[in-house]
Amino acid sequence: MNIIYLNGPFNKKAFSRSSRSPAVTKSGTIYYPIWLAYAAGVAQQRLHSDTEKINIELLDAAARKFNARETVQYLQASPPDIVFCDTSTPSIYEDIITAGAIKEAFQDCKVIMVGTHATAMACDVLNADQRIDAVARGEYDITSMEICQAVLNGKSIENVDGISYRSGDQIINNPDRELISDLDSLPFVSSVYKKFLNVRDYVFSAAQFPMIMIITSRGCTNRCKWCLYPQVMHRGKYRMRSPENIAAEFAYIAKELPDVREIGIEDDLFTGDLKRLRKTCELLIEQGNQIDFWCDTRVDLDFETMQLLKKAGCRLLVAGFESGDEEILKNINKRATVQQGREFMANARKAKLLVHGCFVFGNPGETPELMQKTLDMAIELDPDTAQFFPVIVYPGTQMYSWAEENKYLNTTNFNKWLTPQGMHNSVVDLPGLKGCDVVGFCDHARRSFYLRRKYIVKKFIQSISNPHEAKRNIKGFCKVARHLVKK
Repeated sequence: MNIIYLNGPFNKKAFSRSSRSPAVTKSGTIYYPIWLAYAAGVAQQRLHSDTEKINIELLDAAARKFNARETVQYLQASPPDIVFCDTSTPSIYEDIITAGAIKEAFQDCKVIMVGTHATAMACDVLNADQRIDAVARGEYDITSMEICQAVLNGKSIENVDGISYRSGDQIINNPDRELISDLDSLPFVSSVYKKFLNVRDYVFSAAQFPMIMIITSRGCTNRCKWCLYPQVMHRGKYRMRSPENIAAEFAYIAKELPDVREIGIEDDLFTGDLKRLRKTCELLIEQGNQIDFWCDTRVDLDFETMQLLKKAGCRLLVAGFESGDEEILKNINKRATVQQGREFMANARKAKLLVHGCFVFGNPGETPELMQKTLDMAIELDPDTAQFFPVIVYPGTQMYSWAEENKYLNTTNFNKWLTPQGMHNSVVDLPGLKGCDVVGFCDHARRSFYLRRKYIVKKFIQSISNPHEAKRNIKGFCKVARHLVKK
């Protein structure tokens, strides 16, 4: 029995489905297929005790830059019995094409769609191609394993919790799968990468290379309206791995993946529980951790904790400043202030931590003047790196519902976004931004931030004083340079 966990192709480009904003990025960032890897790890862990006749594989066709035809050709060497196809909103058309191509080539194979878009739009996905067998909604680690068990034992998958499937002319949505409470029971995702992936295929432009990405919690303690994974995949429930389990994975990576220079803790909020955070840092210090890491945080993180993070090996904090206006922050339920952002940046400098700042344009209540205010703040804060995104509303989030209800969703631009050419115009038409090119303003913000003399001098000094940072800066510049030229 051959079981494939597939991160499908996307127009032969390096596409990151598991990112919070799935895209082909200007910086060349490509994420690991994190959630597929966890599910493949669970299947390995729990199915191999049943039989030795099971072959499980994690195939990242996006990282290999396959197209649908090449993906099918690769699979023909060992025809699959079940394929779990990951999805995201901007790649959904190609995801469905890939699923159809697999079904065309292997008619007895069960094709199951997973991931954010399939979860939020299960009926639409099933109706898009009648050959798709089912959707596994939300966290699918256990769901996919139970589907495999059912097929292995010659049983119907229709009794598996957490799936949607077609019965005649009807779509049946089985009860939601209970969320995993004991995250320590899951295998180290790094062990799955080691077996199936090449760490040199993956890049985060703000990180040292090669890097690896792990997850130490699921869900989030906050409720930002457009945040994708906490709402769609984790149903808002915050669960955490223990500090001991996290420290053990760091030790595993150091021993088994010695080429890795940096670990990315890609939780939606690694710093959501300060007691756990501090204990984790203490354990990393005790075991003499030598691998740099980065983590996602909020701008309310205190200076003392930053110092502890630095001592444990943290090199970089990824923080969502989002906007330079207090009302905009309230409108998106950020529960943070502009002043907190300034204090966070000052404290990070004192702690000698780098910061990757995230800024979003086109939020509810936005005007051209407020977008400029946010850009001015980004330049004032001067983080090590910054990203500028148009607001994107994903199905299944509060922001998507808000845009639909208020008739702000530009369906023409939204449909254009769902093509390999990507987003060229905002998918949300706000009254205060009539005639304003939000995507174009993001390009302007990027040039304004990165082409400053002060920034270029800072990067030059950083590069000559630290050879590892020099490699990262050169690699990042080579990727983004052509996008800094005004067209």
